[in-house]
Amino acid sequence: MTPRFRSLPIVLAASLALAASGGMASAAPAKPAAVNTAKPAAANWLDVIVATPEGGFRQGNPNAKVKLLEFGSLTCPHCAAFARVNVPTLRSQYVATGKVSYEYRPFLLNGVDLAPALLVRCEAPAAAIKLIDAFYEQQPQWTLPFTKPLPDDVQKRLSALPQEQQIGAFAANGGLDTFMANRGMPRAKFDACTSDKAGIAKLEDIRTDADKNYGLTAVPTFVINGKTVPNAYDWSKLKPAIDAAL
Repeated sequence: MTPRFRSLPIVLAASLALAASGGMASAAPAKPAAVNTAKPAAANWLDVIVATPEGGFRQGNPNAKVKLLEFGSLTCPHCAAFARVNVPTLRSQYVATGKVSYEYRPFLLNGVDLAPALLVRCEAPAAAIKLIDAFYEQQPQWTLPFTKPLPDDVQKRLSALPQEQQIGAFAANGGLDTFMANRGMPRAKFDACTSDKAGIAKLEDIRTDADKNYGLTAVPTFVINGKTVPNAYDWSKLKPAIDAAL
């Protein structure tokens, strides 16, 4: 379980302050695609992936009996552990059957979360799911530069940029542009994604919704059929809740 920071502002200043202090919290642009509720012929439910109006990415049968929602932070180690160890089982044993759908919504736990969450939003739904998996799989590597203090000259340079360019410049300073280039994203698209004002607003909406409607106090938080599963921060607590709902 990872406590979140209630006072976190969704601005670059949070990112700069975080990096400048040498610490990162450890513990989650393309428009949403039209929702296709029909299962493709001769296809697995794992192939049915859509962007949701709420800002997440849902995999599986949209009419599944159990609708599982996760609020996760892309810098959260507990979220990464769940993604690496348990999500493959969730997909193969539950989502693939059509009985469970699984939606992931990125939750901004700290300033470093902002750029990767915006980059995920920039991708088509199936590619976004793969990118989320990649961020979690390689989390120790790509987050490492953001745990180190920013030199004064770098802070000054970033602060002097127009506000819409600061997020991308901060992310590139930590190597996220290379991370994405290795996955086929040109620098021009990287810059456009990380400066997407609508995307930033949607990520803030997700935080507000998590607070107001789901009582989120930590990540990962799981919701089954609209109800938050209490104290379910790992598979040993979540699996019985899924089974009971089935």
